[in-house]
Amino acid sequence: MTFAEQFPIVIKALNTGFLQTLKLFGVTLLGAIPLGLLICLGTTSKFKPLRAIMKTIVWIIRGTPLMIQLLIVYYFPGLVFDVVLWGQGEKGRFVAAAVAFIINYACYFSEIYRGGIIGISEGQTEAGLVLGMTKGQIFFKVKLLQMIKRIVPPMSNEIITLVKDTSLARIIALQEVVWAGQDFLKGGPAGMAGIIWPMFFTGIYYLIFSGVLTILFGLLEKKLNFFK
Repeated sequence: MTFAEQFPIVIKALNTGFLQTLKLFGVTLLGAIPLGLLICLGTTSKFKPLRAIMKTIVWIIRGTPLMIQLLIVYYFPGLVFDVVLWGQGEKGRFVAAAVAFIINYACYFSEIYRGGIIGISEGQTEAGLVLGMTKGQIFFKVKLLQMIKRIVPPMSNEIITLVKDTSLARIIALQEVVWAGQDFLKGGPAGMAGIIWPMFFTGIYYLIFSGVLTILFGLLEKKLNFFK
């Protein structure tokens, strides 16, 4: 089979895999961004037992590889409790991968949030209290907007890392874009086994996706310059 005949078959398979990558990326952000803020509130809580529990969870998640977490989330319920927790087939693998990614990135985001909050002068809290504001109002109306400005650069770095980390989902056989490219090495469709160029071609998808995100985050930073 010539390259011209291979190309449309490969692109179709890679596009299908990339859609799965986009879904995992989007679901992870939707879950991890708010969950990370909740975890941050837990790790900064004045209630010591809650703070200790949250900090321990963050330490465990940040201190272990995401690949191991994926394997535990996907296989542990079935092997230990004999329960099909995530469902069967590709849908079940996607749900398990999404849960693992959300928990992992929420813990990383929580530390970024915490750093952003700590960097804001405590005098602003005191000034808000003098003006009769509650601590909740001070956080959401005064500190949160400033925190967003501070955390955009590290958050953008983590989010771009997430783009590449989605490839780890292939460890539980989720058919994302790298899986699709690798499939042509092992025994791809239409008798195209043993060709390596689709695997390298997957890098173009990541480069374009990361480039678009870099541009968007650059624009966001410019929009937030009024906090200078």
